[in-house]
Amino acid sequence: MLIRFNVGNYLSFREVQEFSMIAGKVRNKTEHIYADRSLKLLKFASIFGANASGKSNFVKAMEFAREVILYGTKRRCNNCYFKLDESFESKPSYFEFEILVNNKYYSYGFEILLKENVFTSEWLIELLTNGEEKVLFKRDITKNTFDSSLTINNKNLRKKFEVYSDDIKANKSTLFLYEINRNKNELYKSKNDLLIFNEVFRWFETTLDINHPYNTITDFSYFIETEKSQVSEIIKAFGTGITEFNVIDLSIDEIRDKIPSQILEDVENRINDILSDSKNEEKAIKGAITLKSPDDFFIINFEKNKEIQVTTIDFEHERKGKTFNVSEESDGTKRILELIQILLSKEGSVYVVDEIDRSLHPQLTFKFVEAFLRIAEKKNVQLVITTHESRLLDFGLLRQDEIWLMNKNKDGESQLYSLDEYNVRFDQKVDKAYLEGRYGGVPIFSTIFPIKED
Repeated sequence: MLIRFNVGNYLSFREVQEFSMIAGKVRNKTEHIYADRSLKLLKFASIFGANASGKSNFVKAMEFAREVILYGTKRRCNNCYFKLDESFESKPSYFEFEILVNNKYYSYGFEILLKENVFTSEWLIELLTNGEEKVLFKRDITKNTFDSSLTINNKNLRKKFEVYSDDIKANKSTLFLYEINRNKNELYKSKNDLLIFNEVFRWFETTLDINHPYNTITDFSYFIETEKSQVSEIIKAFGTGITEFNVIDLSIDEIRDKIPSQILEDVENRINDILSDSKNEEKAIKGAITLKSPDDFFIINFEKNKEIQVTTIDFEHERKGKTFNVSEESDGTKRILELIQILLSKEGSVYVVDEIDRSLHPQLTFKFVEAFLRIAEKKNVQLVITTHESRLLDFGLLRQDEIWLMNKNKDGESQLYSLDEYNVRFDQKVDKAYLEGRYGGVPIFSTIFPIKED
């Protein structure tokens, strides 16, 4: 689970801003909390703010850090430092995650000079429950130092760790966490003292799911993998008019006119490469690849020595006799069909969704958040959203510490803070106070068309 995310000198963030999922002192709605040995973590958080206040930049910062961790510096962002202060061009940008992995707390982060695309520091620290820290590794690349208090009992593993750490000590172009996971099959065949590096890496790879307004959150595989009646009930509950869905089996030839030929050719070549891999001759190989677009989706299923099969979905509405595919549904219905993935997510998932209210009626946004909070009572999942939907500012729905505000000051710097910092009464109409500008994070208008007096 996510504990904190800190970012500084990136886009509109000048000084380091801290976002925290640690619960405050609020006493109500304890069912919204994941209670661990020494921490109480929120399962939901919402970030409000005016247009251009920095909400999307917050999500972009988190995504940039994740991509660098997983894929190295292929994703360059040379001009993403805080441009409104010239001195920040030569200062490192700061990214840090505090996460919960296998019931232990860790801080992982790095600093990078974005203009030059080089790292200056990196660290992974276990945060012990007694307040102390165990340095699994810490790099100061500018000083060419690598420190670690990690105990490695296996002699061969210890030697490999020493080789990795020595090779990367002065390497400004890559992260240690990325490098030590490049040959993870060799190092992580069995449980050992180095496994934590793979577990932290996999948290970013499989647990943290970051989504922008026009990205499709899901591959729609939940239609196949989840009990049909459960999915149908959820869809009906959101008032989409859909009463039922049908799984349609097709052949690969039947979708050739619906998918660009080059994309389909690439998929077929990829499947053939997997099936013809000589290393897997004795194995029963099968898998699935999803092709999706704003208008349609197809799940391509393949298995060794069998024909490729294609699956898609169509929908029945309250008026019987007609079925519709995804492309024929409204934008709001498509959005709900995407968001349902979050309601069906596996234990431990962490979703970050920018502009969750895109294409949704205000009541539908409210109902979705309400549904998530109900499901989260029985499942440890987290959802962080940015939104303009002020109806969510309701203490009947949310705790005070689940509400964050993003405000851009006169110097163009985005500042993030929790409503929990304010002494707000629980019976107050917080949405009204927010729109009146009492807590910041709302637009300040100047006159668009000045009226001249006679």
